[in-house]
Amino acid sequence: MGIPQPARPATTQPAAQKRRILRLFRPYRGSLLLVAVLVVGSSLVSLVNPFLVREIMDEALPRGRTGLLTLLALSMIVISVVNSSFNVGQTYLSTRVGQLVMHDLRTAVYAHLQRMSLAFFTRTRSGEVQSRIANDIGGMQSTVTTTATALVSDLATVLATITAMLLLEWRLAAASLLTLPGFVWVSRHVGTDRRAISRERQREFAELSSTVQESLSVSGIMLGRTMGRSRSLTDTFSAQSRRVADLEVRANTAGLWHQSTIWIVMASMPAVIYWVAGMTAGGGHMAVSLGTLVASTTLQASLFRPAQRLLSVNLEIQSSLELFARIFEYLDLPVDVAEPERPVEPARLRGEVRMRGVGFTYAGAERPTLRGIDVTVPAAHSLAVVGETGSGKTTLGYLVPRLYDVTRGSVTIDGIDVREMSFAALASAVGVVSQETYLFHASVADNLRFAKPDATDEELAAAARIAQIHDHLMSLPDGYGTVVGERGYRFSGGEKQRLAIARAILGDPPILVLDEATSALDPQTERAVQKAVGSASAGRTTITVAHRLSTIRDADEIIVLDEGEIVERGTHEELLGLGGLYASLAKRDPAQAA
Repeated sequence: MGIPQPARPATTQPAAQKRRILRLFRPYRGSLLLVAVLVVGSSLVSLVNPFLVREIMDEALPRGRTGLLTLLALSMIVISVVNSSFNVGQTYLSTRVGQLVMHDLRTAVYAHLQRMSLAFFTRTRSGEVQSRIANDIGGMQSTVTTTATALVSDLATVLATITAMLLLEWRLAAASLLTLPGFVWVSRHVGTDRRAISRERQREFAELSSTVQESLSVSGIMLGRTMGRSRSLTDTFSAQSRRVADLEVRANTAGLWHQSTIWIVMASMPAVIYWVAGMTAGGGHMAVSLGTLVASTTLQASLFRPAQRLLSVNLEIQSSLELFARIFEYLDLPVDVAEPERPVEPARLRGEVRMRGVGFTYAGAERPTLRGIDVTVPAAHSLAVVGETGSGKTTLGYLVPRLYDVTRGSVTIDGIDVREMSFAALASAVGVVSQETYLFHASVADNLRFAKPDATDEELAAAARIAQIHDHLMSLPDGYGTVVGERGYRFSGGEKQRLAIARAILGDPPILVLDEATSALDPQTERAVQKAVGSASAGRTTITVAHRLSTIRDADEIIVLDEGEIVERGTHEELLGLGGLYASLAKRDPAQAA
């Protein structure tokens, strides 16, 4: 499911939103100023042509002044060259600025999402996130690259053209300007419709992206095939795609009849100009010269073309406002796990972990997941966390690397609250291996080096040996260069978990959090990995979350959680002697019974 859609704050209302959009261009105001100069220059230069045409029609041709005719014709050619050069320059600069703004937006959204807590991603579909970055920002491309420049260019052209028309003949100019109020009304009316359609269209795009991301992943294909739902998934996608297609038709035809009326009026205006010129004639002579009439008609075309584009540009802007609103909605999401302004950067950590009065409640939950947790893990010691499903074991483990923030109490490492440490320092201090192993679609070496980019081949091999995976990797044709496939599907579950262990060990953290890190291993391999991890854990603090009690029987201390509270604690033998919940769990563990 997507994130809840709260009422939009004032910053996303149209006026404030437009100011916020303009601020995106502030770093490039120098380039934009140059674009504006080129745009205005291009508009002014292009207006010279009608006046040259008037001179050709009224002076050069009737009087046979070939020298003047040659000069005027050459001037028209020079103006075309200059105008084209201006257009090339403004197109390059505006496109470059637009793409830089797009880059800034994409990076800002990605960086902001990197700061969001794990809770955000557990309640948000990944396809929704991808749609915001790809579809929404991609949909704004024409607006930020060409539309803004077109708006300035066409507006400058309209103003300059109106001025030139008034200078030529005010009566013809007045006749031409009668339709401009209609342009404004149509633009505002159709723009409102376009924005509403755009909002609905982007929601459907997000749904479509989520369906593709979920159903065309390796896991999605396997589930669809094994459940016999491939046809059903195709039908669902087809229905979503059809809704998107219908919305695209609506978006592109919104206000089409209104615009058609304007286009008819525009096409009729030259006839109106000729009629006005004829009606102002007196005594068999027109009030304006033939050259002025032709120049006015030319300027009229120069007026209506940008006016028509302004109508289209405004519609594009109205549609894009909704896209900007969706992006700003993500940028305005509160960061509930924030890095401190003045973080503590410990030079060296021993690895003592202490939890005091720790409580944690998920957003929207009716009751806390953890309550009153008090536990100390001395440096280089091991703690095991066991309990029934849903007792809060994994949540407790995730509080140490600060994937979540406690809602009560504190978690400290060597006396330093984890909320006071920088993310980089905390990541160096705590290595995490989760049950859900994630590998990038890259080589084994690249996946391992994600923990330590400058690791040597020897360091990779050493970590892999500890995780009992080196021999298997060397048996592959490409060795450490083997591409793991999407989410590591070229490897078995146990092999992926051993790769994850090797990756965590490569970072050499003083604290290891193992969340069911050996759950996919067969008992023999599990014992080998446990032995290897045990040797690698010498000098490290280890917190192990486990269902299989056989994996944690040698822990220095074991705590048993029940409904978020510690109900038993002690060593393996001590807890068995209590005959309580731990003993009950042990009886249900086949490996333990063996």
